[in-house]
Amino acid sequence: MSVQERKERERADRERLIVATARELAEHQGWDAVTTRRLAERIEYSQPVLYSHFRGKREIIGAVALQGAGELAVAVRAATAAADGSRARVHALARAYLDFARRNPAVYDAIFQLDGGLPYAREDTPEPLKDAFAALLETLGEVAGDGIEPGLFTETVWASLHGLATLTRSGRLPPEDAERRVELLVDRLPRI
Repeated sequence: MSVQERKERERADRERLIVATARELAEHQGWDAVTTRRLAERIEYSQPVLYSHFRGKREIIGAVALQGAGELAVAVRAATAAADGSRARVHALARAYLDFARRNPAVYDAIFQLDGGLPYAREDTPEPLKDAFAALLETLGEVAGDGIEPGLFTETVWASLHGLATLTRSGRLPPEDAERRVELLVDRLPRI
């Protein structure tokens, strides 16, 4: 291995450490606890080293969002692949989405609530964000119904799931009715 390759590997390792540490801190103490000073202390590097990877907290949030979007896509695809029939696939998609949001609140916020400086729904949207949407579209596009544009339908169901996730988490919807809400949503879709 050349010196250059070793330096690139070490840089990538440091970047992964920064993102993992930010994510861990945010999940345990909230995003307000994630500061460059605190991150530098935790990873035992100086703040200038941290800034050589990310210009600040916004870019760190963006990196966590991209990582999380990839994980969300994997979770949704795994859940839908194990289901038999379109109704079961949509139900599995909804459960996987809501479970991801519940288990990873800080990551979910990084993807959908916080400003990580990432463009959404544009040509230059990063691939992990496009892939997370594609994972939803793969199942929801099948059940969109005649004359309904699959992408628009997917956005609408996604917005419903996002609403359920955020309203349940904030205590505005009682968590004990979460499964009934999913059933209601899935049962009202056009072609299941």
